Amino acid sequence: MKIFKTIIPVIGMLFLLSSCGPTLRPFTQDLYDDYSWSDSELKKIQFYLSDDIVLRREVSAGASEIIQGEIKLIEGRQIEEVVIRKGTPGVFLFSPKKERFAVSFDATSDEKFLIFGPSPKANDRYVLMASEWRRRGGTVTYGGKKWRVDVSTAWATLMIDLEKVNKTSVQKEVAAGRRVSGK
Repeated sequence: MKIFKTIIPVIGMLFLLSSCGPTLRPFTQDLYDDYSWSDSELKKIQFYLSDDIVLRREVSAGASEIIQGEIKLIEGRQIEEVVIRKGTPGVFLFSPKKERFAVSFDATSDEKFLIFGPSPKANDRYVLMASEWRRRGGTVTYGGKKWRVDVSTAWATLMIDLEKVNKTSVQKEVAAGRRVSGK
């Protein structure tokens, strides 16, 4: 009986603590269409990353620059790597074209961003866009340089805390107009 008196409150506390965390949901085209957010409103939304993204590029001797990553030797080649971890917060910077978002996860530069857009293969979730996808991976631009990403990165999705967005969303109202009385 004593064990139940101990376990039940512990389970209750765990349940309460887990329900207080962010309610992250994938950002989808339907969500975007339903809310009709403007660019200025999108800049107020905190985005998160659903999965790790690892950017790699081969650098020649003397041309290396470390960008929130590290330099590695892989098969005798010097490889620069940038890792953006799952759950990393990001901000909307601009829309390069319709249904594309430039999102930065880097606190030091607006030049370091990735492009996301809706994918019909992923239920119209906003996933990482590459200039080209091949069997083993894709090519993205980050910080003005071309980087390679693994094909698994193609499913990295923008996430939002929908509960928080609903609490801070801008209420829109359209005035119907007003006429002079008596006419």
